Amino acid sequence: MKISIIGGGAWGCTLGQVLIDNGHEVLIYDVNTKAVDEINQHHHPFFGNELPKEVRATTSIEALIAFSNYFLLSVPTKVIRPVLKEMNPKLIEPSVFINVSKGIEPESLKRVSEIVEEEVSPEHLKGFVVLTGPSHAEEVILRKLTLLVSSSKDMELAKEIQTIFSNDKYLRIYTSQDLIGSEVGGAVKNAIAVISGACTGLGLGENARAAVITRGIIEIVRVVEIMGGKKETAFGLTGIGDLIVTASSENSRNFKAGRKIGLGMKLDDVYQSEAQTIEGIRTIEAMHKLSIDHGIELPMINMAYRIIFEGMPVEEGLERLLSRDLKSEDF
Repeated sequence: MKISIIGGGAWGCTLGQVLIDNGHEVLIYDVNTKAVDEINQHHHPFFGNELPKEVRATTSIEALIAFSNYFLLSVPTKVIRPVLKEMNPKLIEPSVFINVSKGIEPESLKRVSEIVEEEVSPEHLKGFVVLTGPSHAEEVILRKLTLLVSSSKDMELAKEIQTIFSNDKYLRIYTSQDLIGSEVGGAVKNAIAVISGACTGLGLGENARAAVITRGIIEIVRVVEIMGGKKETAFGLTGIGDLIVTASSENSRNFKAGRKIGLGMKLDDVYQSEAQTIEGIRTIEAMHKLSIDHGIELPMINMAYRIIFEGMPVEEGLERLLSRDLKSEDF
């Protein structure tokens, strides 16, 4: 089968290798000519690993569209809408979109599936799947054991993507029909990972990290439910599983960004120090807006917003969190 990959970054190239391992054909599209040249020379542009010789890349979106009608979205969520706007008038047949980016649009609070539905004409949209779960590209490129979830409103499509990406060596895919819960869990865990990293930067220790992860799941559940997903999904691979791997690892760009904030680095400097997009910062902004719009309690995320976007000292934010009214641990 042929799969067109939009985005030649860390995850896009890595999933290209997965698909080649599974016997499929891939073409990767990227606007970065240097990255495209590296891919065509069989080098991973982020990790330096040797890529299979069958992996090819292009800077032509027309070539990408002509190659396949299955499109893997592996670009930052902030550029998904403009990419789709460019693609839509050029699409020539009903297409499937598989998203692996984890974020929510701050201005509209839209999930990626909703952005796709808005930007791709109905006659061009065959279906949408999110492929998500606890996965560092740094490990998948080395073919280390990983479990993911293929989630879609269309269970037959979810199963098709499950089959395409699963193999007997290192990658196992489960299915879910809770598209909302899967998308939201993958996005909000990035916000909690930033907070966990900030605690590490402050030197608060592993007890604090365990507390952030545990209470972070509560905030994820609240968002999942208010957005229409199932709370049970937050306790699976796309919620707590993804949070565990992201909120405690130096492989996580969100954790690393949070640690730098905890060490006192300004947001602009954090952005400049990281080559990859930090989705968690945008998600904190989106979740703060959601909290205000819907009146839901997200104490850690809202305090992170005040620290990052309003300049509150980290120590003051921590003191305000700890001085809130004492209560029981009810779920």
